[in-house]
Amino acid sequence: MATNRLGDAIREAREARGWSQQELAAASGVSRPTIARMEAGQGVSTTTLVKLATALRLDIRLEHH
Repeated sequence: MATNRLGDAIREAREARGWSQQELAAASGVSRPTIARMEAGQGVSTTTLVKLATALRLDIRLEHH
């Protein structure tokens, strides 16, 4: 999944929960600026991705094409 698609997925999941970036930050332990950067399409570490996915109750799946 490309970084911008990943950022879009995080944003969509956050908005589906009705959470602001600050609320996701509090739930995940990831800073709000980091969340903003990810949603804007910038890369993040796998540790950050796992924290966000856990807070949002998302599954992470890697696929090889």
